[in-house]
Parts: sequence; C-alpha cells; structure tokens
Amino acid sequence: MKSKKPAKEYIAKAKLLSREDAERVFARMRKRYFRRATDGDPVEAVAFQLQHEDEQLKEWRKKMEKLRAEEQGK
Repeated sequence: MKSKKPAKEYIAKAKLLSREDAERVFARMRKRYFRRATDGDPVEAVAFQLQHEDEQLKEWRKKMEKLRAEEQGK
C-alpha cells in the first residue's frame, strides 16, 4: 500500500515553522498524523495537519457564506 504524501506547499510551510509553532501544530494533530510523526517524518506529519486544517477552514467558509446568503434572502 502506497503512503499518501502531503502537498509540496504544505511541506514547505511545515519546514518554515519555528519549534514553538510546530509544537502547537502537534498539540492539535489528529491521531493518524501523530502516528506518522512518531513512526516517520515529523515534518510530513505537520504538513498533513496544516493541509487538513486548511481544508476544514475552506469548508467552514463555504458553509458560512451559504448561511449568510440564506439570511439575506429572508
């Protein structure tokens, strides 16, 4: 089974994080990404977490936009 890789832009972002910022990401990290960090490359795990958080933020923004549009239509 091939392991999925995070997008290159998130790997670059993860490498630029200070130690303190990386620790904050680790504190929010999902269980499967944390396992990846302990078993493999911690930079890759942080990149996955950053990518996941960005995807969640995009979904939340879409939902909020939809709610605002519905609210204005009332």
